[in-house]
Amino acid sequence: MKVPKEARKLARTLFRGSFTDGRLDAAKVSGAVRDTIAAKPRQYLSAIKELQRLIRIELDRRHAVIESATALDAAASDKLVADLRARYGSDITTEFKVTPELIGGLRIKLGSDVWDSTVRGRLTALESSLSA
Repeated sequence: MKVPKEARKLARTLFRGSFTDGRLDAAKVSGAVRDTIAAKPRQYLSAIKELQRLIRIELDRRHAVIESATALDAAASDKLVADLRARYGSDITTEFKVTPELIGGLRIKLGSDVWDSTVRGRLTALESSLSA
């Protein structure tokens, strides 16, 4: 669905005003949505949907999914989380997943960035380079 220009502009304005010290503030978001619904400006429903999309993207940027073939020990996972927080900020949330199909190594997805050092990833890259 195409978002009208006016709604996109309103959503971006609401989104920019939803931060406190560089972090998304849930109280400001709910206040902005409440005020927008009460004022009912033109295209306000489309603007709120666009705001929801912008917030989802921002939350995904701050959430790391770490996949491994076997469960990581506490020291390795703590070190990994500490390195991610040192590089991307202390408000990064993490989620660990065990995916046996990876065979070995790690895959880290943070926002739209993906670091793949898995055996499965290397085999797939080798296969595609041989078939090309």
